[in-house]
Amino acid sequence: MAKGKLYLLPVPLGEDTWHTVPEYVVALIHELDAFVVERAKTARHFLKAIAFPKAFDDCLFFELNKRTTPEEIPTFLAPALQGRSVGLLSEAGVPAVADPGSRLVLAAHQQGIEVVPLVGPSSILLAVMGGGMNGQSFAFKGYLSAKRPQLAKDLKLLEKQVQRRGETQIFIETPYRNDAVFETALQVLEPQTLFSIAVDLTLPTQLIKTHTIQQWQKEEKPELHKRLAVFVVGKALR
Repeated sequence: MAKGKLYLLPVPLGEDTWHTVPEYVVALIHELDAFVVERAKTARHFLKAIAFPKAFDDCLFFELNKRTTPEEIPTFLAPALQGRSVGLLSEAGVPAVADPGSRLVLAAHQQGIEVVPLVGPSSILLAVMGGGMNGQSFAFKGYLSAKRPQLAKDLKLLEKQVQRRGETQIFIETPYRNDAVFETALQVLEPQTLFSIAVDLTLPTQLIKTHTIQQWQKEEKPELHKRLAVFVVGKALR
């Protein structure tokens, strides 16, 4: 029996942005009936929004999150081993990037299941595209420390990577800590270091802005509290 495939399915970055998922991806999702998701409730909400034609009771939903054990993960691919393709959904954006789904992707490779990544909105790539810094050499650092003294050290380490290698540094933060990140960056980074914020990407309220630290210090602070943001540290290309 031929194995099914593992499709890596993009989802929107926010409400009312369903149009950011390509039509061919939506058509493919409509054909599936087995999904690996972070939260079944969120996944069903997305599927309803794209007019998913099947009854949820007739579909399989496996939850993959921080509580999932390593032993459970390969079992989520059982349908693919039986010839049914499986879709991997993130909570927002593309799966397996800053997302627990990467563990399922590796398991698929180990079981000889074809992995098919599909195009869709990625906050990380959109922030790099919109930031105006080095897009040929960049690194995503995930979350920095939540404690202010260590956060300051983390930011200085990112800045050193920029200065030494010209490598653009990208990171994210829990929305309620955005202000602390912004304020700390203005306190500890060098005046000519470029600092970009990309907020509410693809939403009507989207804001992408890049300034030197010196310029940011002269501007009114943007409203960042409880908004989804990506931060970028870099320098201008010569």
